[in-house]
Order: sequence, then C-alpha cells, then structure tokens
Amino acid sequence: MRTPCPGVSLSRVLITRRTALKAAVAAGIGAVAGQDPVLAAQAPIDPGLERRIRSVIEDYGDQGFHRTATDVDRRSGDWLFDSVLRVGLKPTRETFVVDRVDLADCHLVVGGRRVDGVPLFDGGFTGPDGVSGRFGPVGTDSEIGLVTAPPNTAAAGALGEARRQNRHKALVCVTRGARPGLCLNNADSFLRPFGPPVLQVSSVESSVLEQQAANGAGAQLFATARRTRSESFNVTTMLSGSAPELEPLVIMTPRRGWYACASERGGGIACWLELMRAFRQVRPLRDILFVASSGHELGHLGINVFAERRPGLVPRAVGWMHLGANIGAATRSYQPPASALNDPLQRGAVIAMGSGATIQASDDEGEAVVSRALSSAGLTVGRRVPRGTVPAGEAEVVHRGGGRYVSIIGTNGLFHHPDDRGLHTVDLTTIASFVAAFTNVARTWNAS
Repeated sequence: MRTPCPGVSLSRVLITRRTALKAAVAAGIGAVAGQDPVLAAQAPIDPGLERRIRSVIEDYGDQGFHRTATDVDRRSGDWLFDSVLRVGLKPTRETFVVDRVDLADCHLVVGGRRVDGVPLFDGGFTGPDGVSGRFGPVGTDSEIGLVTAPPNTAAAGALGEARRQNRHKALVCVTRGARPGLCLNNADSFLRPFGPPVLQVSSVESSVLEQQAANGAGAQLFATARRTRSESFNVTTMLSGSAPELEPLVIMTPRRGWYACASERGGGIACWLELMRAFRQVRPLRDILFVASSGHELGHLGINVFAERRPGLVPRAVGWMHLGANIGAATRSYQPPASALNDPLQRGAVIAMGSGATIQASDDEGEAVVSRALSSAGLTVGRRVPRGTVPAGEAEVVHRGGGRYVSIIGTNGLFHHPDDRGLHTVDLTTIASFVAAFTNVARTWNAS
C-alpha cells in the first residue's frame, strides 16, 4: 500500500480503497488482474449486487434437499433456468439419465439401540433381511465393521481400505465433519460401485458405537434401496464473442449436493450469474460457455456429460474456470489433521474444511492470474495445490482431458452438514469480492 499523503489518515485511505473495491465488485469491473482496485473502479456502485446475491442464497437454500434427479433438483434447475433468462441470456436444459438411488430401510440395530443412517451410493446394498453378525472395529474378523471418516473420503484411509478389501459383510461409518452430525460422502464411483454396504451415521453416535464394537456386540444392519431410472439436467448458456473463431472460455459451477447446501453451492451459483451479467454489459472477445452442472455428488455426472457431448472442447478451450464449493461461506472452524493433509484421497475434504481459499490450477500462469485477482479483491489464499495433482471437484474432467483450468474452492465448517441453510451461513460481502476476483480472471483469459 502507498504511504498516505500528509494530513490523510491511514483509516481514510483504507475506507477509500474499500469503497472503490465495492464499486468495482458491484459493477463487475476488474481491469487486468492484479491492478490496484482503486484504479480499477471506474463505474458507480451497483446497489443491486448484494440484493441479488442475497436473493440467490435465500432462494437456493430454501429449495430443499438438493439430491440429483429428485423433484427438488428439477424445481431448482427450473429456478436457475429462469435466473439466466432474467440476466438476459438464453439458457438450455441439457438432460441426462440417472439411475437414482431411492432409499428404503437403512439402519443399524446394536445393543438394543436403533441408529438410522444413509448408505454410500457407490457401495453395496443389503437384501430385506439385512446383514447380521458381530460388530467390531474394521480389520478384525467381525461381520460388521466400524470405521470413522470425514466427508468426501469414502475411498481414502481406513474406510477406503476396508471397502477394497471387502472382508466385512457390511460397514458402519461414523461421519466426522467440522461439527457433530451426519455429513454424507459423495459417491465418486457412482457408475462403478464397489465394496460391501456402508451405512453412514451421525458422529453423535460415536461413543456408543465404539463401546459396542469394543465389546463385540451382536448387530444387524439394513441398507435397502432401489434404483429408479430418472433424469437430471445441466443449465447452460453461451454469450457470443466478437471473435467467435477464437477458442472459447468455459465457466462452470456445480448446482447439486447433499442437503440444502446454501453456503456450499449458493456462492458459486451467485458468482456464475454475476459473471454473465458483467460480460453481457461489455461484449467479450471470445465466446463464453456457462454451465451449472448437476450430479456433483454422484461422481460429477453432469460435467462429464457436458464434456462428452462436446468432443475436443476440454483441450481446445482457452481455459475452464471452476467456481467450486464454499465460495463466501461464513463458517471456517476446521483444522485438518496432518494425516489428512498427506493423503491425496482425502484432499477434497481437507480443502473444503480448511482455512482460506484453495487454488487448483493446471499451470503457473493460471495460478498467478488467480492469486493476483484474489489478492486485489482482499481475499486470502489458504493453499495452492501442487502442480499435476488431480484436482477436487469438476475441474477433474478438465485435468484428465489435458485442458487448461483454474479452480477456486472456499472453506466451510458446515461442509456437507444438514445445518447448511440460511443467510447466516454466508458472508455476502465476501461473495461480492469473489465476483470481482472471478471477473478479473475471466477478463484476463478472455483477452489472451
């Protein structure tokens, strides 16, 4: 920061810069990434920005349980379709088939106690008679094994190993989020299920279940479900550039997840809509493709379908921007253990529940552009994922396809938690700052 002029207080300079940044954020302004926000602010404050962000978070968070291919999914997709229309663009519903998992009887009985839960969607299921036998820690000769795991680590650590070894008839997984509760795992292998039935249960049951497992108590586990052929859809749109012969820019964000996920998904969706608004005001050089994908919790089904239907787009695009989970989430209370930090299969949960924004990028230049943009918007970078690492989230399809990408994931103590609903779960000003940062990144790549 420059030294204040004589007679001008430091607090006044900070207030001036904050006001200028707010103006830049609200108008979607962001000159070249890294430029001083005071110099970048050339437009009047848009008083509607915070109102629009607030409306997105409230509407999305009130829609219900955002499981893919459910009634809530369809209503939410229609709401997002209409939101794109209100920006002034023409959206499309791109449907795809999902063999939806419909749960029936899912619970554990041990020591005379019933514990309800939710099975992994990429594991096995039981028949109507369930599985019976001794209850004990994983790795023992018990028929039903007990294990603990944070959300999004279903293929990692002791849980992943027990699933691959398949020596137990069934598993009980106590989910360990940043707060007590039932924090569900994504089904990354939804199309290729493996291992025994795994019943996920709330961490509030931990002490009781550990005692029963230590005693080798008799238990019975039920995880029954049926698969129903259904549909979901991605919401897409395109903003035509002045030079359509150039490689396009793709901006993506997931629109699905467990529970209401107001802060997990709401901030990314709000930023996605604001980027449309910013580029509609000033026609871009390149075509910009926007996709809000469904199927996030089911192995990123939607974005995979989107890419498959556009052969060659992954490596051809000038870049893919992934507006990931927890953009502007207000709760940051998780300190991951060293073992999780060192386990690549647990990286998704570590990123989501850590501190500060995480940057995942395919190359040094992209990471530098994002770092400067976040810094200019007053946002903190918590970690940078090492180059070559398979990224968490929808950026994975771009990484595996040899494309160029930047991915930003926030942090959230309510990650995959049933209490992730309501305006108190987000910071509207922080989301507005992300709008400014993402606009800077998109304009830099669009002009390259």
